Amino acid sequence: MGGRPGGQPSCVAGPGRPPYPDRRAAGRVLAAALAGGTGGQDAVVLGLPRGGVPVAAEVAAALGAPLDVLIVRKLGLPGRPELAMGAVAAVGDEVRTVLNEHVLARAGVDDATLAGVRERELAELRRREAAYRGDRAPVPVTGRVAVLVDDGLATGATVRAAVAAVRRSAPSRVVVAVPVGSAEAVRDVGAEVDALVCPWVPEPFLAVGRAYVDFGQTGDGEVRRALGG
Repeated sequence: MGGRPGGQPSCVAGPGRPPYPDRRAAGRVLAAALAGGTGGQDAVVLGLPRGGVPVAAEVAAALGAPLDVLIVRKLGLPGRPELAMGAVAAVGDEVRTVLNEHVLARAGVDDATLAGVRERELAELRRREAAYRGDRAPVPVTGRVAVLVDDGLATGATVRAAVAAVRRSAPSRVVVAVPVGSAEAVRDVGAEVDALVCPWVPEPFLAVGRAYVDFGQTGDGEVRRALGG
């Protein structure tokens, strides 16, 4: 893997490969791609709920690293919630917002509308944080290799918010690891982190869910079980 921001992402395009059976199978493939490149005991694996946590659990088990969550909420465009106009993420008391200026400009979203969506998603972020972690303190990230794991990378908005949030905790390196991603998002996110690992960059990229046979919704209970709750 690369060792500096803006380095060449470690990605292998596999246009003819079959989809992953499920998120845990994808996590095992991702763990093999990550092996030996995270500093071993210095790593902490941060899964992005909900779908990224089953992937991250396999990665953490393979690396012998602690697992925690880094909760990110997409700021969906009003009327088109699947389209991200940004994302919000939090590590402890630090809250970071990343905006998709292109979407905001094209949709003509005003400041009041954006603020309302952000406040609603921030409230849900805090609810999920309490539900998943309970009274357990976050795993310390300072001075360690932070490995951010999601089940895929489409626009990159949520992962970019997670990267911005985790950097406030001063990790030694930030690594993003996803089983599948679009070429554009891999390039853009890869420019902001120390390394990016993505075993599959389909061309054309249609959707993250198309990379899985079973892409069923991950429930809160599954997240808590993965975290040992």
